[in-house]
Amino acid sequence: MRSTPALTAAAVLALTLAGLPVAADQAAPADPSGPAKADLRRFYTQKIKWAACKPDVQNLPENITKDKDVSCGKVTVPLDYAKPGRGTLGLAMMKIKASGDKRGSLLVNFGGPGGAGVAGLAGAKKDFGYVGKGYDVVGFDPRGVGLSDPVSCGGEPEEDPEAAADDAAAVLRQLRETAAKCAKESGPVLPYIGTVNVSRDLDVMRQALGDKKLNYLGFSYGTRLGAVYTAQFPKKVGRVVLDGVDTLTENVEEQGLVGAEGRQTALDNFLLWCTKNAGCVFGEDSRAARQAMVKLIGDLDAYPLKSMDGQEFTGQDVVSVLGTALYSRQAWPALSQALGALLADGDPRALLRMGGAMGDATGQARVAAGGRTEVPEDNSSAALMAVNCADDPDRPGAKRVEKEISRLETEFEEASPVFGRSMLFPVLLCFGRPAGTDYIRDDVRDVDTPKFLLVGTRGDPATPYRWTVETAERLGSSAVVLDNKGDGHTGYFGSKCVKDKVDAFLLYKEMPKNGSSCAAE
Repeated sequence: MRSTPALTAAAVLALTLAGLPVAADQAAPADPSGPAKADLRRFYTQKIKWAACKPDVQNLPENITKDKDVSCGKVTVPLDYAKPGRGTLGLAMMKIKASGDKRGSLLVNFGGPGGAGVAGLAGAKKDFGYVGKGYDVVGFDPRGVGLSDPVSCGGEPEEDPEAAADDAAAVLRQLRETAAKCAKESGPVLPYIGTVNVSRDLDVMRQALGDKKLNYLGFSYGTRLGAVYTAQFPKKVGRVVLDGVDTLTENVEEQGLVGAEGRQTALDNFLLWCTKNAGCVFGEDSRAARQAMVKLIGDLDAYPLKSMDGQEFTGQDVVSVLGTALYSRQAWPALSQALGALLADGDPRALLRMGGAMGDATGQARVAAGGRTEVPEDNSSAALMAVNCADDPDRPGAKRVEKEISRLETEFEEASPVFGRSMLFPVLLCFGRPAGTDYIRDDVRDVDTPKFLLVGTRGDPATPYRWTVETAERLGSSAVVLDNKGDGHTGYFGSKCVKDKVDAFLLYKEMPKNGSSCAAE
């Protein structure tokens, strides 16, 4: 079970690429050029009413709710930017007051998509202490996430289809049933999820905060959001940093394969590190360790461990913990010990605790603003897939899916014998949904903005370094690349060098030279 608020900023980013689909009747995203601004005047003239955060609503740590420098509020945005009279959404926000001479606000997105920024910022407050000397640091729950009209498909997170891949018709039937349930459970916000609309929400927030330009720090998926903003609102771009750069061109299938390969590489790096240290439960041979890991997962899938209350611990539970723990190199010692307890004694409790801590740290809130309704347990995963499908214009039909599902299973298994199965699941979940927007793939390019910073990490398991290079080339001469030669997902929370360079740019506009690097730490 996932509980709430974030524990560390690095773990806030550990959102797995598994989720649930958008509604079958999803509407097409609004044209980014949008209606005349006069139609949106009431949204662009609003003022945010900041107040103390409420522990019974935001479910935040007591030290945050009692911190006089922390406040919570909300901004109202249109459900549909093409037809702003159709309805509105309230987006939850949190602000950490600048501790020095304020030069504006810094909006932060922790990624996902599906990461709740209110609880995320609560867990990351100390990480923004230095940059917070010059900015109010602001986190927000994007539409459909956390406290901002959360979507759901009415289930547990990361539920795989029960049908086997060799029964393609049964898999497709289950996917259609899931889509219908998702539409039923999520309410009116679901057809209007997607980065094109979240970017427009970002501009409304910028104006409501009183900033002429957007100062922004986006991680992982947050880099896609930041890139879209540079294309939609080039004249409003201030100091922007994109860390752990997402792709703007690859479809869901390609992203899934890259994710499987990246996680496998990170696992191989972890096992190599482990086998070079005394006491590693896998011994001293990294190749044998890789084989032992595959066998462990297969054995637990075939013969799960059972607790006294009948709950099972399977190989896919191990995969889930690995998928989050590998995002941060700092977690490797604890992961090694937890796997040791499992292999040596058949005791999964340390892994379960580790997975619970990572799950808590995704920033999942549990109580919705304005009421006492719990945010669905599957909200982060449901929002993740809703956004990814809404951003992807490719949709194969049923015949093609039935024909290719076995090929896909083989391809993902070859990409990673450990993570292939879990990374294939999200690919299938876009089946049968209306094609998403082609705006991101076709039009987010050659932006005319002030220079902004892209950070790519060489050992990143989720967003490979080549995506940083490709995205920078696509966005044009405004994009400046910082090469972080370390491990883990994103660089800001794991590399002092990266953090120093990012903070220097945000605070003092000291831009690193394009192609400069930070050594592994």
